[in-house]
This record gives sequence, structure tokens and C-alpha cells, in this order.
Amino acid sequence: MLRPKKKISRKEIKQDTLVTWYAQVTAFYENNKRVIGIAVTAVVVVVIAGLVYSKNRSDNNERALAQLSQVDALYNQGQYQAAIDGVPERNIPGLKSIVDNFGNSRGGELARFILASAYYEVGKYDEALTQFEDFSPPDEMLAASRYAGIAQCFEAKKNFGEAAKYFESAVGKSPKGVSAAEDLSNAARDFGLAGEKEKALELYQRLKKDYPASQYARDADRFIAQLSL
Repeated sequence: MLRPKKKISRKEIKQDTLVTWYAQVTAFYENNKRVIGIAVTAVVVVVIAGLVYSKNRSDNNERALAQLSQVDALYNQGQYQAAIDGVPERNIPGLKSIVDNFGNSRGGELARFILASAYYEVGKYDEALTQFEDFSPPDEMLAASRYAGIAQCFEAKKNFGEAAKYFESAVGKSPKGVSAAEDLSNAARDFGLAGEKEKALELYQRLKKDYPASQYARDADRFIAQLSL
């Protein structure tokens, strides 16, 4: 009796194509290596290495995202330390493990950002700062969030001058973002706490001008009055 044919997935097709192509290139090189120059050989090696690297990154990204989906519930439930370390008895990996193993993939980078946030939530500000600084954001929204995260770490460490600069940089990265008005207000407040009153007043005025409909702009006059005393 004939068995039903196994359905071949797209991933298997891609893998088979890569293996076939690699075998053809290798055979060509073996048959013609006497006439192939060093430069051509180098190009072949680079192309093969590039394909293998791209495939590995793609696989790592899939693994990182799969593992991240397991950790997501822990973070959203406020179980930040468990999200960082994982839960071995339930076969749930931790954010730190995902970053260590797949940090060079997009999924790994997303895990790094969440790891930084988790460290911040448990009061490990130096660790959070390191992860925020190492994070490579794929778009302007996450670039702004990265700067705001760094700012919050400096603020928690009472370094208000640095915090203010990073909050202001967050606004510059995404001036139309949903957190822009809040970040600008935070920057103004921290400049004030750092003793830079003129800069703080400048940013409060900018807040009123650029984000007049926000709650932060409506509160600006009160802070301006306090700084003017």
C-alpha cells in the first residue's frame, strides 16, 4: 500500500535549494580550481558565507521569537525577575538567556529591550542601562523608547543632568510619537532638578508651543511659575 506523500514545507524547500546550490558551487570549484584565481575564489567563499549567515540569523530570529512568546506572559503579569531568569521547571527560558543566545537577531534585540525594562522594574538600574545602551532599535519609535529608557535609568540614579539630555534626545528621535510630550516634560523637569533653570524654562515653553493639546502642556505654566520664584 502506498503511503501518503509527506507535504514539504517552505522551510525545507529553502534548505534543499541552499544545499543543492552549495553542492553545485563546490563541484564547480573542484573541477576548475586550477584556473580560478584567488579573487574569484574569495567571492565564492563570501557568497556562501553570506547565505549561511543569513540563514542562521533567520533561524535564530525564529527561535528568539518563539522563546520570547513564552516569557511574554510573565513580564505582562509583573513577574519581572521570573521573566529575566526564566522558569526552568516549566521549560520557560528567561530574557537573559534569549539575549545571550540570539542577541544578534531581531527577535533577540526585542528581547534585549524587554530585558532592559525588566531590569529597570526590579531596580537593577546599571544592568538596565547596559541593555538599553546595547539595544539596536529598528525604527524611530523604539529609538525614542531606547533614549527614554536610558533617561529613566539616569533619573533613578539621581543623575538628572544626563537624564534630561536623553529625554530631550528621545523627543528628537520621534517628535510626533505618542510619548513625545511626556518626554519633553520629563526633560524640562530634570533640567530644573539639575539646576539648569534656563534650559528647563525653554523646554516648558517649547512644550506649550509644540504640544498645546497635551496634559503636559497644560501643566507647564505651574512649573514655569515654580522655576521663576
